[in-house]
Amino acid sequence: MPEAKNRTPRDAADPRPLHERIATDLRREILVGDLPSDERIPSTEQLKERFGASSASIQKAVAMLKSEGLLEGRAGSSVKVLQARRQPLTPAAYSKPADDGQPYRWLSEAEKKGRRPGIQILDVAEVRPPADARAALELSEGGTAILRKQLLSFSGEPCELVHSYYPLDLASGTALTGKAKIKGGSPTLLAELGYPPLHTVDQVTAEEATNEEYEALQLPRQVAVLRTFRTVYSTDGKVIEVTTMAKAGHLYALQYDF
Repeated sequence: MPEAKNRTPRDAADPRPLHERIATDLRREILVGDLPSDERIPSTEQLKERFGASSASIQKAVAMLKSEGLLEGRAGSSVKVLQARRQPLTPAAYSKPADDGQPYRWLSEAEKKGRRPGIQILDVAEVRPPADARAALELSEGGTAILRKQLLSFSGEPCELVHSYYPLDLASGTALTGKAKIKGGSPTLLAELGYPPLHTVDQVTAEEATNEEYEALQLPRQVAVLRTFRTVYSTDGKVIEVTTMAKAGHLYALQYDF
């Protein structure tokens, strides 16, 4: 077997255009708080010296961050940081059935944090799920399930594109097949049907946005999305829901407590 070649510095170098690399570093500093909200970013001259870049590269980097809603103002020292928009979402807080007469926990938890949440039902249909969802639901190659596609928002701005799949034997004849919003959300309905959500497994990946995600989430450009592939189990290990959720990676973070 031939020996593996050592990677040279040239091999390991970041191949992205300089303005994208500059934007990446500044974005991280904004999101972690090293460049605080409402404060000016370093001047163009300071950034040119720091990154060894031209004014044009600095201006392109700043324009990228403006399009993402992280900066505002004119080029130069008057550019300010807006409030960092990466908001933590805590799945464990809204995955349980709602209390009697209460709304879906995703709505109530968002309101507790001062957000104005919204849910738009985009589609409800019997479909052949993607291969990963079919495998999780233990469906045959041509097997079908009930899809509920929704767009979640905060204050009118898209937050998350959701595709939820439910087994036909469970969903048929229930509100899961209707296009109305479900009182208390699907966890509540599933519990009422005798299938309480008892165990949830999330697999989270960072991926490029699909065309559908790009348009639905109104992304400023081809930014990474956080994709959660969720499998929900009930009594005797029965899979009662498989959901994929996509959200803009530069706006939101997932928070899990162990």
